[in-house]
Amino acid sequence: MPSYRLNKFIASAGICSRRKADELIESGVVFVNGKKITELGFLVSDKDKVVVNQKLIRPVKLEYYRFYKPAGYITTADDEKGRKTIYDLLPESLYHLKPVGRLDKDSTGLLILTNDGDLINELTHPSVKIPKEYLVSVNSQVHPHELEQMAAGIEIEPGKKAYADISVLEADKKHTLMQIILYQGLNRQIRKMFEYFGYEVKTLKRVRHGIINLDGLKRGEFKPIKPAQIKELKNLLNRIKNND
Repeated sequence: MPSYRLNKFIASAGICSRRKADELIESGVVFVNGKKITELGFLVSDKDKVVVNQKLIRPVKLEYYRFYKPAGYITTADDEKGRKTIYDLLPESLYHLKPVGRLDKDSTGLLILTNDGDLINELTHPSVKIPKEYLVSVNSQVHPHELEQMAAGIEIEPGKKAYADISVLEADKKHTLMQIILYQGLNRQIRKMFEYFGYEVKTLKRVRHGIINLDGLKRGEFKPIKPAQIKELKNLLNRIKNND
């Protein structure tokens, strides 16, 4: 019978990431077959009885979906102001899945939905420079020297420097359409970068997160991500972490 590290077993129950599971183990709230376990490398099997915070846990099947978020919806499960959320567009069977990162209300495009806490943590951790691709249009022609400044980095908030790789796809006096690659996850980063130079973002769509893209999806539609793609995404993450 296969054995697993205890933190991986806990994470596979969908309650937290492996890093958080390590904290739970060290805090003394994890029991295996009635015995308190504080050893991080402890091994368990599917037959073991694992209890966390007095609750019996079982590994769950990990699920991964692509979702095309339309404008007008916020990326959360509940909203105190009563605004529409992405879960208004999803079936109840997917309510347990969480989005990897966020898109603001007016933005559209790709969201990865999953119950894989480890993957969410790795894809959103500030130290992991995973590429995210966007198509963005603004209300005027952008000056080349401003694009160079954005590539080098600008301070959009005190102590927060944002940067982006930008390629112009179309431009005239009334608009500029660009492909933008981000390696950060700062709040409303793209909008703040263009506001810094006095531009208004008219449309913002995420088209790719790592190797996962929007291909074949209509607005409001969701589809499962193939296991081979998840494997490729995790391989990309490992390569990025090993190169840092």
